[in-house]
Amino acid sequence: MADPTPMPMCPMAETCKAMMKKPLSGFSMIVPGIVLIVLGVVVIIEPRILAWLVAIALIVMGLVILMLARFMRKIGRRFHTLHE
Repeated sequence: MADPTPMPMCPMAETCKAMMKKPLSGFSMIVPGIVLIVLGVVVIIEPRILAWLVAIALIVMGLVILMLARFMRKIGRRFHTLHE
């Protein structure tokens, strides 16, 4: 069996190295974590809020799916006009 040649640097390490050069990239990962913790504490304090949070999440997901469908239809139209 041939010895595998070691990679000069792992692709994930290169990505992490690039992220560390940008100070705000870590911040963009911390904010959602803090928001989720705060929402969890609020749900523990006031459980009725959970119904509102679920309803808002479902509405937002529905809107995102509608926007994605509209975007996909636009791309489909462009594709069909180019290939006609």
